[in-house]
Amino acid sequence: MRGADLKEQIKKLLPKNRFARSVSILAGGTAAGQAVVVLASPLLTRLYSPEDFGVLAVYASLLAIIGVIASLRYQLAIPLPEKDEEAAHVTVLSLLVVLGMTLLTILVVAFFREPIAQAVNVPVLASYLWLLPLGLLLAGIYDVFNHWAIRIKAFPAIARTKLTQSLSMVGVQLGGFMLGPLALILGHISGQAAGNTSLGMLAIKTKWDNFRSVKTTGVIQAATRYIRFPIFSTWGGAFNTAGTQLPPLLFAAFFSASAAGIYLLAQRVLAMPMHLIGKAIADVFFPSAADARRKGVLSQLVANVHEKLAQIAMPPALVLVLAGPDLFEMVFGPDWRQAGHFAQWMVPWIYLQFVTSPLSNLFSVLEKQFQGMVFQGALLGSRVFSLFIGAYYQDIMLAVALFSVSSAACYLVLLFLLLYYTENTLLVLWNSITSSLGWSLFIVLPLILYYSLSDGILYLIVAFSLSLLLILIRYSLIWKRV
Repeated sequence: MRGADLKEQIKKLLPKNRFARSVSILAGGTAAGQAVVVLASPLLTRLYSPEDFGVLAVYASLLAIIGVIASLRYQLAIPLPEKDEEAAHVTVLSLLVVLGMTLLTILVVAFFREPIAQAVNVPVLASYLWLLPLGLLLAGIYDVFNHWAIRIKAFPAIARTKLTQSLSMVGVQLGGFMLGPLALILGHISGQAAGNTSLGMLAIKTKWDNFRSVKTTGVIQAATRYIRFPIFSTWGGAFNTAGTQLPPLLFAAFFSASAAGIYLLAQRVLAMPMHLIGKAIADVFFPSAADARRKGVLSQLVANVHEKLAQIAMPPALVLVLAGPDLFEMVFGPDWRQAGHFAQWMVPWIYLQFVTSPLSNLFSVLEKQFQGMVFQGALLGSRVFSLFIGAYYQDIMLAVALFSVSSAACYLVLLFLLLYYTENTLLVLWNSITSSLGWSLFIVLPLILYYSLSDGILYLIVAFSLSLLLILIRYSLIWKRV
């Protein structure tokens, strides 16, 4: 079959609905990338120790915390202007801020890398912190051009970069395993940066006239017009990322680098659907919500998106609650069984974050950045308090449990708040939960029977395979409804 014919066949499989079609394209690219990561993970966990992953976890957390303010969140404003000329000025402004933050990070690392490494209880990290400014620069540039691609709805281009990023990351980490943690960090950087050239060229090719006419006065006007993003969204984003990325840092500081590595694996596995589907929906939802608000149909869009998210998230959540430790040991090796116990506690939080995070773009759409900042601050405070309690009692499972329960409670409050802002009722939430829970209990019935009646790895594989098959059937029914 010729390439053109294959492309036409693929197009016929995509949903006709524009929103769902865009999500499918983004999710497809992310799925291909995540498939590479999934296939490589059992190899990586056998080539690298939990301590090696702990070094990566601490580095990645530091990069993520400073990366969220790399452009002071001005990149979030790129999809909003009606005129491309104004959007081009916002894009240039974002890139200039990224460059400035990179230079500042170079100074901090040059003078404080040893104290930073000692503070997080990972002295070996001092040898790798020189990579932090490089990672910040490359990740910041990608984020800016990614939001330009979102603006022009170039979702196939974004999807291609997702696969490129995963291939780049896994290739470096597998090929350089003799370098130890350095290879994990270099792979992480290359994975974040891959796609910069293609998305940058896309912006230049499609709207070169707008970028060529960028003026200093226009950049200053853009900085003033969207000043709420650095004032409020930057803090909200920093609180959000800190709440997600502080645990590896605190696990390393309070317990050990190995504990941070085990948490990283559990969080990575559970967050995979977030990257696979949730991020795709969030990227498409952002411009769609702005259009829906102008047309007066935002309430219906939010209800529909939340219902689909609940149907997608519930089945794998119940699978992990039932079989988390056994699945982690079977896939990643006996050294990683504790990550499965972590995952069991983390499931409620990850589920609620999955069904809520794509909708949190409403804070930007409705220009309620202050409320978003307050929520993220409360979330961060509850998480840090939970981890300090666990550290006080020197009980790592208590720390994970309290962290997860407090996170789930905060995301539930956020969901109520977003439904209120969009004039939806709690009936929307109730219908989504009851419907998805009913289907999910039927899907995990083989696992329930296994843990009630049977024992042995062979029976577990059979039960898990049956539940996985039922999940795929359920997802195909959701696809047809879309």
